[in-house]
Amino acid sequence: MPPNVRRHFGTDPGQIIGVIAGGRETLVVSREGVEDDRQAAERDLAAHEISVRDIVIGIAASRRTPYTLAGVSYAKSLGCGTVMIICNDATGLEIKPDIVIALPVGPEAITGSTRMKSGTAQKLALNMISTTAMVLIGKTYGNLMVDLQAKSEKLAARSRKLLIELLGVNLEDANKLLERSEGSVKTAIVMHTRHCDRAQAIRLLTEPTDIYRG
Repeated sequence: MPPNVRRHFGTDPGQIIGVIAGGRETLVVSREGVEDDRQAAERDLAAHEISVRDIVIGIAASRRTPYTLAGVSYAKSLGCGTVMIICNDATGLEIKPDIVIALPVGPEAITGSTRMKSGTAQKLALNMISTTAMVLIGKTYGNLMVDLQAKSEKLAARSRKLLIELLGVNLEDANKLLERSEGSVKTAIVMHTRHCDRAQAIRLLTEPTDIYRG
């Protein structure tokens, strides 16, 4: 999972998982040829026990990467939602994912690489997808990230600031709310607005429809 999604939105580490040809070590040390191993893609995804409840997004700037194509094809065979993000014309794509996001970045400034502006464009697309997903599952309040835990001084300061701005409380009350909510801004907001304790706030957040009743 991208660290910024986990830290900023308080997601479970297993909610968004990154899989790369050759394994995590290839993030720091290049291993040429691993992207050609189709069988490895299926093994890697099978290890995460993906199912129809999952969405698999394949990333391949050229649209031809065997590892990515095999991974998306395997996911589709299991009934997963499938997406491909490419930086090339989708015509001739050998598989048919549910959604194709083609980013027309044009030729690279330096011929011979597809990992510069193509990579940047794909990262932007992934940011939009993950941010939209976080909004839809209730990780924000308006345009604010509120599902964070005050586990460092920086995050504690941000949490107090959010509570003061959103609820109109003073610094002392913001600190008390954070303490009672065990550092959860989202829980603290519900506790204050619904005049309830932490357990009741957590129940209301688990059953969102309750928050809007009466």
